[in-house]
Amino acid sequence: MKNKRNIDFSPFFTKMRYICTMNKKKILSLFMVVSVFCTLFLGCTKQKRIAQEEPQRTVRIAIQPSAAFMPLYIARYAGFIDEALAQKNASVIWQDFESGPPIQDSLIADLSDLGVIGDVPSVLTLAAPVPMKLVGIPASGSNAYAMLARTDNAKLNTYKDLKGACVATIVGSTGHNFTKKLLEKAGVSFDEISFIGISATDAELHLQIGNVDAVVIWEPNITRFIDKGLAKIVAQGDETDLRGTNGFIVREEFLRDNADIVSTILQQYDCAVQAFDSLDEALLKKVASELKITVEQMQRIAKKYQFSVEITQADIDSLQDTANFLVSIGTLSQSPHIADYVDTSCFSRN
Repeated sequence: MKNKRNIDFSPFFTKMRYICTMNKKKILSLFMVVSVFCTLFLGCTKQKRIAQEEPQRTVRIAIQPSAAFMPLYIARYAGFIDEALAQKNASVIWQDFESGPPIQDSLIADLSDLGVIGDVPSVLTLAAPVPMKLVGIPASGSNAYAMLARTDNAKLNTYKDLKGACVATIVGSTGHNFTKKLLEKAGVSFDEISFIGISATDAELHLQIGNVDAVVIWEPNITRFIDKGLAKIVAQGDETDLRGTNGFIVREEFLRDNADIVSTILQQYDCAVQAFDSLDEALLKKVASELKITVEQMQRIAKKYQFSVEITQADIDSLQDTANFLVSIGTLSQSPHIADYVDTSCFSRN
């Protein structure tokens, strides 16, 4: 019987244990790499999915070719507002109107979300049954309003000459309120003048044919008529307490759900105000063309306004004065308390 050989397997097992240990480390390392990759991948996928699932929002901004809203045209054509809102997955529908009253109607009918309008349509919109908020003041400017007479009218040179004159303006407008203030300052009643209601687009025609002694109108019409040699200034807004306050009006329902969008619009409007003096010629020409004036005229007119966003007590008082005027002529049955409609939460320079 042959002797059995004793084979020592310990070196083999030692080597196998070493290999297994190394492979285990490699496997663990690989597992960790895969885990990190999966975490990053799934995280990015989740973020992408959230971005895709976030609902696209739209804001309808109503604008009109008034010199008071030049910064909004700048913010529009420079892309300030569209680009800023795109980061919030929101887009803008720009709605062009000829004047304030149609914007007032559009806001009330839920055809617009936010609009820029003068003091009279601002007050009337706030007083409407549909809840609205005043979220900012785009501009104010007393001398953006004036009483004009033909250049060859030697009898009418100041508001003190109004007795017996024939005055035309838009009934129920800021021009009407300004006329009332001038008459009160001159100590003349409405019964002592001839008062004719016209449309803003007919003001130039009435001056041309000379069937009225004066028209009361606002920019950019004032500058256009004077530069044509057609008219002269009889009185300006700062000869009374007229402030000429315009408003950013937004539907309360839209504001409640989209305060960040409204805030972005106001911030970008303010950026346009700050950028006004450094704009390139092409952009200035585009804005000027909307107002049907030259760039040089636009720059002159801009000096008549205090462009802002912040709402001051003076602005509230001015709109309250407008509300009281509308009650005095029977447009409103009672004066709304303007301060109740103010919301300053969407804009601050602090």
